Amino acid sequence: MKKISLILGLILVFGFANAQDKNVAIVTFNTDKIIGFSDLDIGSEKMLESVLKLRDNPDFDLTPILEKFHAEFFNKFSKEFPFKIINEEDVLSNEAYKAYVPKFDKSEEELKRFAVYKGYKVIHEGFMGKTNEVSVANIFKETADGVMFITISFDLIKGFGIGGTATVKMRANVRMGLYDSNGEKVYVIKEGANSKKTSVMVGGIPVMSTKKILPMCESALERLLKDLNKKLPKIIKKTAKL
Repeated sequence: MKKISLILGLILVFGFANAQDKNVAIVTFNTDKIIGFSDLDIGSEKMLESVLKLRDNPDFDLTPILEKFHAEFFNKFSKEFPFKIINEEDVLSNEAYKAYVPKFDKSEEELKRFAVYKGYKVIHEGFMGKTNEVSVANIFKETADGVMFITISFDLIKGFGIGGTATVKMRANVRMGLYDSNGEKVYVIKEGANSKKTSVMVGGIPVMSTKKILPMCESALERLLKDLNKKLPKIIKKTAKL
């Protein structure tokens, strides 16, 4: 019986060690400045105009929010995964990565809709993203067992009230997509949290000023970070292994 227990213990130890020997490269880290509003059931041109106007407003700066999530990810969340995250500088200084032109590459004008952590490219994964998933995985095939894409987005959601006098909240969403060295999907983690702060609708349209929206984004991100601190270890344990 003791021998069996010892063998099982060794299997667990070696299994953990092998998992820790795996390496993953983070290949994109960004947030979209286009605020989603599908939950509000508003299809008006005025709403779309407000969203685009906010996107183009230089005061609507999501960089500090992105930097906060980046720090939390590398200092805390990354340690929960059963693999090592490759040094960021080694990824961003890779010549093939720097030269890579993603499918659905964005023009300078289009890139204005994203806050991108310094050095990273905006690389689409997921729906219609197979080319990027395979190509980027291939770039790091010699040094990594997989690649991960991290994106953050924000959506306005219904609060309390009726019709055009309702309140709205902001929802912060994160997507972490992990792919193996062949560009095959291992898993995608999607989590979100709602802001404590709210705004109101005037004439059926939410107030879209930077002074209203930015604090809501910050509030939603704070809650998302708290949720991930509690939930991420459990989520990771239930996901497929690289």
